[in-house]
Amino acid sequence: MSDLSLHDGGSAPRRSSIHSVNARTKKRNASEKRFKAYGIAAICVGLFFLVVLAASILSNGTRAFTRTVVSVDFTLTQEQFDAAEGTLFKTKAYSDYFIAAVQQKLQEDGVQIAFDEATIERMMGKVGSAIREHYTANPGDLGQAVAFSLPTSSRVDGYFNGRVTRETMEDSRFLMAADLDLADALSEAGVITSEFNWPFITGADSGVDNPGGAGIGASVIGSFFMMLVVLFLSLPIGVAASIYLEEFAPQNKWTDLIEVNISNLAAVPSIVFGILGLAVFIQFMHLPQSAPLVGGLVLTLMTLPTIIISTRASLKSVPPSIRDAALGVGASKMQAVFHHVLPLAMPGILTGTIIGLAQALGETAPLLLIGMVGFVARGYPDGFLQGFVEPNSAMPAQIYTWAARSDAAFYDKAWGGIIILLLFLLSMNIIAIILRRRFERRW
Repeated sequence: MSDLSLHDGGSAPRRSSIHSVNARTKKRNASEKRFKAYGIAAICVGLFFLVVLAASILSNGTRAFTRTVVSVDFTLTQEQFDAAEGTLFKTKAYSDYFIAAVQQKLQEDGVQIAFDEATIERMMGKVGSAIREHYTANPGDLGQAVAFSLPTSSRVDGYFNGRVTRETMEDSRFLMAADLDLADALSEAGVITSEFNWPFITGADSGVDNPGGAGIGASVIGSFFMMLVVLFLSLPIGVAASIYLEEFAPQNKWTDLIEVNISNLAAVPSIVFGILGLAVFIQFMHLPQSAPLVGGLVLTLMTLPTIIISTRASLKSVPPSIRDAALGVGASKMQAVFHHVLPLAMPGILTGTIIGLAQALGETAPLLLIGMVGFVARGYPDGFLQGFVEPNSAMPAQIYTWAARSDAAFYDKAWGGIIILLLFLLSMNIIAIILRRRFERRW
């Protein structure tokens, strides 16, 4: 009898088969399945909130890209023009001409409704001044039919896009419930229509009592000049600092201190850079307040740590064999870096730079501290160089200004501005992807 048969009563120890699953393996597999389920659930929750955010932005922001206008074919004779210019209240005379044209249009459609100049002023503002400005600038249009498309007030516009209803509206000096009867009659007659709101894209900010005339065009120009300053300062300074720290700087306590401070600066709140810009660039150096030049300098300080960190990471990702091979064939340290290492690191450098610019484009707090608020942007700069020093605003500051106003019509403008800002950010990220694909090399 063998030793196995004699051991412990003659029974051999049983071993589990590789095809069977023991309790410990089942527990480990169940834990893995739970972890996958948690990951899928987290992704689904993130996608859900992303869809909700996108739907909220689009549903609220698209209203800013359309406007309600009163379209009337208006003919003014030379005699009427001379009579209006000869009166003391010129704009009132032109308003009377416009009211007569609207009444004639309604009568042709068989609509009988009474209204006066006060009703038209509540619905459309002072139309007389707009008509007078047109004929004063274009005297050749006298005696000819001219198609006028005059914007309605923000409350009439809100009535047609659903923001204002008869049940929620209260009579005020801005609009009365009886005015909506005229608005409905004009809509049925085809006088009130909706069109794309080009002034929102190309215009500048308006006063707090004129949300319909507010535009973001001037702020887009301000952001453009500001980004030029950031690009032409942060890219060369950041890349040069990264190359020195990564390739040439000696490893001692001073470089360690610099590296630690760069990492800390990347986490400093943006408002701190705004306070620094206010104290140094405006109060000490006396640079023009609210100018894109100052905003660009402040955002350059804020963007530099991001560019330096991303550039150093790109330089580290280049294999050491590239450097060794260049040095081995007789290249100097500078030739090895600039002729071999830097071109291979270029995709990461460009990506980090564009991401840093995109981050700077969306900053609001530092711009508010240096005075780049929405209401200072009253128009386009007179020239290219003036665009850097003339007071202007930026897109995020303009959006904040609109959101802080009490009129609900400005909220639609803020949502629309967010859409334009997101389009710019999306474009910059697409450019970063294209550049990375374009310059990417494999080794």
